[in-house]
Amino acid sequence: MRNEFCVYFIYNLVVILIGFHLRIVAWFHPKIKLFVNGRKQTFSTLQKTIHPTDKIIWIHVASLGEYEQGLPVIKKIRKAYVDHKILVTFFSPSGYEIKKNTGDADIVVYLPLDTQKNVTRFLRLTHPKLAIFVKYEIWPNYLKELRYKNIPTLMISALFKSKQIYFRPYGGFMQKALRTFTHFFLQDENSKILLESIGFTNCTVSGDTRFDRVSEILAQDNSLSFMQRFKGKSLCLVAGSTWPEDEAILVDFINSAHTGLKYVLAPHTIKSDHVQHLQRNILKKSCLYSELESIDAAGCEVLIIDTIGLLTKIYSYADAAYVGGGFVTGLHNTLEPATFGIPVIIGPNYGNFKEAIDLVAKHGIQVIRSKDEFTLVMNRFLNEPQFRDRTGAINRAYVAENKGASVQIMEYIRKLL
Repeated sequence: MRNEFCVYFIYNLVVILIGFHLRIVAWFHPKIKLFVNGRKQTFSTLQKTIHPTDKIIWIHVASLGEYEQGLPVIKKIRKAYVDHKILVTFFSPSGYEIKKNTGDADIVVYLPLDTQKNVTRFLRLTHPKLAIFVKYEIWPNYLKELRYKNIPTLMISALFKSKQIYFRPYGGFMQKALRTFTHFFLQDENSKILLESIGFTNCTVSGDTRFDRVSEILAQDNSLSFMQRFKGKSLCLVAGSTWPEDEAILVDFINSAHTGLKYVLAPHTIKSDHVQHLQRNILKKSCLYSELESIDAAGCEVLIIDTIGLLTKIYSYADAAYVGGGFVTGLHNTLEPATFGIPVIIGPNYGNFKEAIDLVAKHGIQVIRSKDEFTLVMNRFLNEPQFRDRTGAINRAYVAENKGASVQIMEYIRKLL
């Protein structure tokens, strides 16, 4: 008991010190400033929007990717429990700033830092009937208090790996935090084996809810008039969420390849200086999305998307897709283009992404490590339509085969509420 008290004391002290440090850094870093200032509004927003008699279902996500992952469950909860309010909390500004006005939730706020004082106040104001954490996000104080208050707490689309602290000899503190969860819905069998190795039995392999999310994309209206004008009858390569390392390869190919192909580049960073630098390096006629009202898109060979929120629909016009991030720290979403049944190309760093590992093994995703390899793959896609179609079909089938996680999760939730 004394050891546990000491560990919590140290943890709380570290969180407080981090919070103090972030307030200083916020003066010099715009993203951290959003992180700090946004949290100043959380409690006042909760006081204004939640009544003591409201029935709250709380979903917590780290950032935009986890929000999209949890969205199929959020939508199903909203439809099934119309008398409840949906509260979504974000950890990261990159998710909150984009989704703070979403219509899929009643309240969207930043999650206050995991101090005991914040946790007590947050749960007193929100008094949730159910808490859902998407994929990761283990906050010991929040979880301990949820358990103390007997609030059912689920982790969905969870993915565990042996290198994580929970499975290390020194991971007892974080392992104890895991034990507060009512149930785990896991992406794969290996995660279940790992949890069982440390005594967990409250887990179900349901798969990844992102498959449900991207499958829903096919049912929506994905038409974009500017893409119809831009593409015409040409083949089109869409490169999404690209980093400078990706763009170096793409621009080299664009500048040297034949003119029968159209290109859409959607950079990960859309700051004007980066977009302008990218455009200057492209020798073919290019245009920006923000200029389309004054420029004839059909006359351009390269379209640079300098806004957010359009990439998913743009993928529906692609004959092949390149997904960025595989040459840097993290691969972006390969399931969005895959669901449209198109072949996908990525860089070599994809080992942390199960769907990429699976589709590389199935040959629906092609991995490149250099400009020459990219050229070889693209030329094959362009010159061998049957190969291109067969590769894309592998991706479409993979997405279709892995749907259904949100249905299993909802069946469990109905037993709780």
